[in-house]
Amino acid sequence: MSKVTLKNIIKDFDKNRIINNITLDIEDKEFHVLVGPSGCGKSTILRLIAGLESITSGEIYIDNNLVNNEEPKNRDIAFVFQSYALYPHMTVFENIAFPLKMKKMRKNDIEKKVLDAAKILDIEHLLNRKPKQLSGGQRQRVALGRAIVRKPKVFLLDEPLSNLDAKLRVEMRASIKKLHKELDTTFIYVTHDQIEALTMGDKISVINKGEIMQTDSPDEIFYNPKNKFTAGFIGSYPMNFIDVDIKDNNITLNGSIFKLPFNYDKNNITIGFRPGQVFENNENYIDINAKVDFIEVLGDEKLLYFEINGQKCTFKGKFDYNQNDKFILKLNPCDFYYFDYNTGKRIYN
Repeated sequence: MSKVTLKNIIKDFDKNRIINNITLDIEDKEFHVLVGPSGCGKSTILRLIAGLESITSGEIYIDNNLVNNEEPKNRDIAFVFQSYALYPHMTVFENIAFPLKMKKMRKNDIEKKVLDAAKILDIEHLLNRKPKQLSGGQRQRVALGRAIVRKPKVFLLDEPLSNLDAKLRVEMRASIKKLHKELDTTFIYVTHDQIEALTMGDKISVINKGEIMQTDSPDEIFYNPKNKFTAGFIGSYPMNFIDVDIKDNNITLNGSIFKLPFNYDKNNITIGFRPGQVFENNENYIDINAKVDFIEVLGDEKLLYFEINGQKCTFKGKFDYNQNDKFILKLNPCDFYYFDYNTGKRIYN
């Protein structure tokens, strides 16, 4: 069992609250991703689990054992850092073997464990090299290898791919997911990249300002966001948001009026729709007059920028418009996401 439980975790630095009363269950063998913008507290959560930072209040359990006062070395976790943290004067073999030597393991056992880890990570041919002779992706595999040989209950990975180029990040995402299946243990993975979160996680926790905004499966996070922050942070490209006034349960968008699909007794609301939910042709959708402000070419598709009620929006698709062209776009009010104007909480599903 490698379940990790956080109960009412608070972390203060001086007088600043970094983690604000977080409660979270990470199940045995789960690949759980903590995602959010820089400075939201996700890496701090990882360090609290590892014991590298002390909590201000709350409880942390690993395998149902309270570990608040346990030293990092006694928590049976492995931490993979963004910076690789390899010893430059040691070979790949020596770097991977280092934690086993610290445990005074027998030489034959060390060699077997290192070779087994190297085979899993496809770095057997690199064992005699020094870190300076390796690429970024190879160095990250070595750092993973050093964690693997310990056979910990929990792997903690703090933005391990952020130093790699785009192509290599895609390759390493697949490698880490494969590694998770082979090791069959719990992974807790921190990233600010929402594509990494969606493609890698069994479960995702979206973090903002030290609080969990939503914990769910990737599909639920994307298709059923519970609040405006989650809806806007997850998705490429970001969701469009428009703050609008309500009159007689009607909303006006660039002169077009439509009725809310539910009764709402407040004077304003925020509506959201993704760039892929904008259409050019559908007789059942409402017409919105707009003008092309800017176009980005994405390869086989384009991203078109325009305004609705003076607020910037985007439309992703295949089209032949040019800058400053006027066009009619189609929107379906039943496909909109609706959020409370003041709290950002989703109010209609």
